[in-house]
Amino acid sequence: MNDVVMARLFAHSDILELAEYSDVPVINGLTDFNHPCQIMADALTIEELLGSIEGKKVVYVGDGNNIVNSWLELACVTNFDFVCACPPGYEPDAKLLAEVAATGAGTAAIVTDPMEAVVGADAIYADVWASMGQKEEADARAKIFAPYQVNEALMAATGKTETVFLHCLPAERGKETTDGVMESAQSHVFRQAENRMHAQNALMVFCMDAAKPI
Repeated sequence: MNDVVMARLFAHSDILELAEYSDVPVINGLTDFNHPCQIMADALTIEELLGSIEGKKVVYVGDGNNIVNSWLELACVTNFDFVCACPPGYEPDAKLLAEVAATGAGTAAIVTDPMEAVVGADAIYADVWASMGQKEEADARAKIFAPYQVNEALMAATGKTETVFLHCLPAERGKETTDGVMESAQSHVFRQAENRMHAQNALMVFCMDAAKPI
């Protein structure tokens, strides 16, 4: 009864099982491991704003979560420099980091000092500190990640006035980022949100074309 399925789940193993037994294309709308549809929209936003993502430096500041894992997957096939600024113990998937280092078209690095990480950044990216399945850790995480807030000082530390700010939304203002950054001319979070629709439309067209018999 369906030509394509998009599933937004928790456990990544569930999306893999769904895809294994589905006769139609299955799109990963989000899991605890990665969020590829979001990163497609993010890359489209950078392309629109900066001309191309290739050769750019993208710095994610915060928890090495599913968003970061998808940035690493993109670095495996696209030529850009990705940096994750996170506290020790909150790094992204080690196998993906190794894959980027071994075969990636781009580069990936982990830096614990956010001020150091953002120097020369073309785009700075933030996400909530307590994501899916972590809400009970919110208070503890708020203390750990406080030095990783994307604020005006961090944006200025890039050394570039044209650095763009991105966030996958919804944001917890006053935590991972400030009102000043969210409302600044450098912030393009609502363009980014709109691009979810355009990127996913393109993905559905691709899946439907791929599903056609030859």
